[in-house]
Amino acid sequence: MFNKKLYNTTYHDIDLSKYSFLITGGAGFIGSNIVEYLLKYNAGHVRVLDNLSNGYFENIKDFIELPNFEFIEGDIRDLETCRQVVKGIDYISHQAALGSVPRSISDPIASNEVNISGFLNILTVAKDSSTLKRLVYAASSSTYGDSPDLPKVEGYEGKPLSPYAVTKLVNELYAEVYSKVYGFHSIGLRYFNIFGPKQNPNNPYAAVIPIFCKAFIEDLSPLINGDGGTSRDFTFVENAVQANIKAMLIPPLVKHEVMNVACGDQITLNQMVDILQDISFKSIKSLYGPERLGDVRHSKANISKIQNGLGYQPIIRFREGLEIVYSWYKEKYKN
Repeated sequence: MFNKKLYNTTYHDIDLSKYSFLITGGAGFIGSNIVEYLLKYNAGHVRVLDNLSNGYFENIKDFIELPNFEFIEGDIRDLETCRQVVKGIDYISHQAALGSVPRSISDPIASNEVNISGFLNILTVAKDSSTLKRLVYAASSSTYGDSPDLPKVEGYEGKPLSPYAVTKLVNELYAEVYSKVYGFHSIGLRYFNIFGPKQNPNNPYAAVIPIFCKAFIEDLSPLINGDGGTSRDFTFVENAVQANIKAMLIPPLVKHEVMNVACGDQITLNQMVDILQDISFKSIKSLYGPERLGDVRHSKANISKIQNGLGYQPIIRFREGLEIVYSWYKEKYKN
């Protein structure tokens, strides 16, 4: 039921059995990993809201029979659904969204409806809740936009380069306004290229690591967009889970906060392929194609704010994380 290689370190110091948690998008990649952590450490009640359009029931099916787990199939775009699922909840980790820059370019209306209108619904019902202690939401490194500065530091953003980046920026603006106008404070976690188990390589908008892992498993050459010099601060999912747990459980906030969630490292796509060759014992070479519209060239995070504010420390660095996830995909697709 639980991945033995993950979540052997505890990121909380309270008795989770006394509290209830709502994970929106909890059947998705990051959401289902947060769910796994909470259930592994005996959270009192874990409620998942997901419409299964971008999440997968397979990610949570092992938890269905647990007495402290509840799955509700529903959409964050429906305000009444959001009102119902927040009832009795102590903590919300809002992960529901339509990710992917290419998806947002091909369908900006859908990205806007889910990522902005859906987020505003969750923000509003959270503000109105009589039981809620904290809302944490998934923000994005795409908010840094065309800023060339490295590393990326909170408060030094450029202009968005895609509709997806616009939606995530608007989330932060709404959360900031709700903090100032209503006194409802939340934390936005700016994810930097999260990867790990339960990330679907067959999704038409799949991220690069699951696609490359599957290619190596199938003895196929991965396709790199551009010359392979594009770099990212790839962040293993356990680090993102740690950030969510700590962000939900820290002492009361006095204002809205945004924090980078990353490792503070910089890995190019060519370096990733080199490591995959080493891990897989295969000498598969890459294919190269045109650069992808809306992508930034380089990304690397400054993580001092989240380290100082939450005591966050990246536990699993890139190579170890890639070894874990490659092994996971290999087991999953062995047939």
